[in-house]
Formats: sequence, C-alpha cells, structure tokens
Amino acid sequence: MGTFPDGFLFGTAQSAHQVEGGNVNSDWWAWEHASGTACVEPSGDACDFYHRYGDDLVLMAGLGLNALRFGIEWARIEPEEGEFSRAALDHYRRILLACREHGLAAIVTFHHFTLPRWLQAKGGFLLDGFPALFERYCRRSAAALGDLMAYACTINEPEGLGEGGFVLGVNPPGRKEDIDGMWRVAGNVLEAHRRGAAVIRAEAHVPAGVTLALPDLQYEDGATPGAHPLELNARVSDQFFELARDDDFVGVQTYTRNRFGPHGPRGPHVELGKRLPPEQPDTTQLGQEVYPQALGNTIRRAWQRTGGTPILVTESGIATAFDEKRIRYVDAAMREVLACLAAGIEVRSYLYWSLLDNFEWSLGYGPTFGMVAVDRQTFARRPKPSAHWFGEVARARALPDPLV
Repeated sequence: MGTFPDGFLFGTAQSAHQVEGGNVNSDWWAWEHASGTACVEPSGDACDFYHRYGDDLVLMAGLGLNALRFGIEWARIEPEEGEFSRAALDHYRRILLACREHGLAAIVTFHHFTLPRWLQAKGGFLLDGFPALFERYCRRSAAALGDLMAYACTINEPEGLGEGGFVLGVNPPGRKEDIDGMWRVAGNVLEAHRRGAAVIRAEAHVPAGVTLALPDLQYEDGATPGAHPLELNARVSDQFFELARDDDFVGVQTYTRNRFGPHGPRGPHVELGKRLPPEQPDTTQLGQEVYPQALGNTIRRAWQRTGGTPILVTESGIATAFDEKRIRYVDAAMREVLACLAAGIEVRSYLYWSLLDNFEWSLGYGPTFGMVAVDRQTFARRPKPSAHWFGEVARARALPDPLV
C-alpha cells in the first residue's frame, strides 16, 4: 500500500491531568475526592510525568517516534483568577525544549477536560465570560511557549464537554439530563475555540485547530439518524466542522464505530456511567467493538465536511490487556490512513493514545491504553512489544507485511 510521506508524524498523545500527577488546583482533582461521584479512584501522582518527562521523551526518541501531543494545564498556569504562574510556564517550556532536543514535534493541547477550581466555581463552561477567559489564558500561554510548538490544539473533544458534565453526569459539575445546559456549553466552547485559535496564531504564528471525537456512525435500513443519545456528540461536532473550514488543521480522534438499527444501537457499545463488561476477543476493556476501520471512515468524513482542511490523527488507540491485539488494531488503523493518503486526503500524523498506561478519568487506572506499562508503586516504565513495533513502523515510514 506504499509508504507514509516525508514529514509524517508518528507519535503518541496524552493529556496533562492523566499523566502529570498532583493537579490539585483543578476541578477534576476536587471531583475525584468528592463523595458520590462516578470516579472509582483519584488520580494521585498519575504517571508522575511532571517530574519524569525527560526519561519519557528519551524513551520515545529511542523507539524512533518523532512527535508528542501533550497538554498544558490551565489550573497550573492560572491557579487563581488573573494570577499566572511564571514557574508553570517555565516548566512547560522546559518540556518543549526537551522535545526539540530529542527530535519530537510538539503538538500542544491548551485544554483537555479540566478547569481551574476557581473557574468551575464561577460557572465553568456555562459562564458567559468563559470564551474571554480562555482567550486570555491562550494569549499568555502562546506568548510564552508558542515558538517551540509545531501545532496547537485549542480544546480537546469540545463536543463531549456538555454531554459528560450535563447529560451523563460523569464529569464536573455532574449534572444529568440537562440538555439545555449541554447546548449552552456547546455555544460557549465554539466561541472559545474561535477566539483561542485566533490569539494563538497572532501570538505564536503556529498552526491552530481543534480535536474532535468522531465515532464512526453507521445506520442500517430502518434506522432513524439523530434519535439516540449516543449521537449527541455528532450533532455538536457538525458545528465545529464549519469552524474548522477556516482552521489550519482538524484533529480526528476515533476508536470504534456505533451501529444503529430500527430499534436503536446494535452490537457492542459503551455508555459512560454504566458498569463495563469484561473484555472479549471482539471488544475492548471499555466494552467497545474492536473496529479499527472506523478511522478511515471518519478521516473521509472530516475531509469532506471541512472542505479539505488538513487532518491530524490526534488520537487512535485501544484499551486492552492483550498487546498483540493492540498491534493488530494499530496496524489496521494505520492501513486506513495509508488508504486515505492514496486517495489524496492530506493526513499529517498518526498519534497513538497513549504512550503510558494512565489515569482514565472516572474509570481510574483499570483500562490500559498504553504502549508502555507503568508500575503504580515505583512509576518504572516497561515498554510493551507494541511500542517497539510502532517505533519500527516510524523508522521505516511503512507498515510490515499484513498480519495474518
């Protein structure tokens, strides 16, 4: 099927809260320690990436990878309203300098689910002033860090922020069935992305875009599109596709497909807040169908809906206890990327979620997405066979012969 083009980015993705540890000024830290929430355990020290980032970057470079998508944490940079931490910005600048030293293109996410506690207390995503506050945070961060970034992602999966916090109640502030709140959040984060992307470009002259969670929605004869809660995110992401027409890229984040028949969802699917079933050969630890072919479908959808905005695959991965299953999943997903490239679609990256087995939000440390295992007591890293396999693909810019 050919090789990946020169300059293609092979790397991994992660968020600040899920790997850094000790994110005590964030709303998620408070949420994890409150009674009656959906969280099974607190994040604690996470993977201690905050202190061990140097070793992790050396590991990535040694494997042969050339990109890292990571997050900067608003709650560290602006721990109190209007008070910006020079020390926090300097810390993230050191990470960026280390990325450059080790040949890793830095794709930086400015917001990945968490808010500073002070902002959540003022109303969070519902606050009328949220877009202006996000713009100010982006301006200060881009001015301090932007010269070392390859790409800037404003908001991670903005279409899910309202659903998780206002419909399902699995994220702060924990409301349920507040559809009006969900749509108000959508309007605010749309404007926040628009303003944030503009100020990042102005301050740092770096390509800016948004990253979208795009499950592959498939409808059988007799199904009614738009009739199920699993489709709520897609209705919001449609609005971001319109904004992305003017962005420098759009981030595609796909893990599986959702199938719908005349009577609702068909086949394995996960509903947040529900107990997860045991992993099966055709499902993941999250109860999702193993369907790597979904990535090709969502890349084509994003390309068509945005009118040809360049695409970064900013997340693609599988939660599994079986690493051979992970290799087969990534191999199949990357073959979808090659097919899209052959069809003339401009895809610039494949970023696997994630490098490390990390904190998976309300599910805690149970699901294992990582290509590298982390000892929960010592934080020692142990690369799995998939890490070495992926590194070989990156070095060759080509996939091996198809797996049988």
